Amino acid sequence: MAKNIHITRRIRNNRLTNIALILVTLFAILPIATTILISFKEQADITRKPPIIFPCDTPTKAFDLSACRWAVEGYQRVFAPKPSENALLGFELTGNLIKTYIPNTTLYAFSTAFFVMLLASLSGFAFSRYHFKGHNALMTGIFAVTGVPLLTNLLALYQMAITMRKSVPFFDDRLFLIFVYVGFFLPISVWITKGFFDAIPRELEESALIEGCTPLGALFRITMPLAMPGLISVFLLTFVSVWNEFIVAYLLVSKNEYKPAMFGLYDFLSQNIVNLQVLAAACIIIASPIVILFLFTRRTFFKAMVEGAVKG
Repeated sequence: MAKNIHITRRIRNNRLTNIALILVTLFAILPIATTILISFKEQADITRKPPIIFPCDTPTKAFDLSACRWAVEGYQRVFAPKPSENALLGFELTGNLIKTYIPNTTLYAFSTAFFVMLLASLSGFAFSRYHFKGHNALMTGIFAVTGVPLLTNLLALYQMAITMRKSVPFFDDRLFLIFVYVGFFLPISVWITKGFFDAIPRELEESALIEGCTPLGALFRITMPLAMPGLISVFLLTFVSVWNEFIVAYLLVSKNEYKPAMFGLYDFLSQNIVNLQVLAAACIIIASPIVILFLFTRRTFFKAMVEGAVKG
């Protein structure tokens, strides 16, 4: 009898947990679903009062699937396709968001994430395997730097950019911005990678050295592959953070042709404050690369997060 009560209670708790997770998921998906629906609506359906969820109503029916008025005007205005004889598909996309801003953001995010992953992996390995004088003090200092918001240094960075722009002949806003991002995201990444290297037994490297492998060979052939899930998680977290960043790039980059995608969204906001379908389409286009990236790397990312939690 007691066993049946325990089983019934466990089933009830599982059902309550599933219901709670479903509600949280629906609550999280609601803004995304709303944005997607708005991006495919006509302006008249967006501003209707009372508002409608699906533009599929008729004078006689509240919902008629054959009468749905889906539109792609928002995406057309964002992509701005124009005929071109030299293009592969017979047209080219001339929208600034596609042609300029998203490629800039891809450059910033990929370059920053790559250099942060590379430097953090080498630094994390050094802090994990070698205990030198001032080791703990340096690690504490790095940890303290991670608590300093980037915005608190923005005024100094802005003044630095102005000074270097005037005095350095080969100064480039894009390189300066990448250096700023690397400097900001590197400290916390060093701590993350150190935790993964700490969990890898040193005996594996010692065995490789006994077999005739060099220290660098043991690092890149044994240790790095085992820590790869953690390195990929560092890459993804940095990539997403840079992709979604706005204010730093907005202030430190002087030329509009070097601005990131978030500036392109800000530009659309100023030009299409009434045309919500255009803003929604721009939001979906900017968010799509991140969603696609996580769909392809989700297993490695979540594996790294779970392993990091267990190892920590």
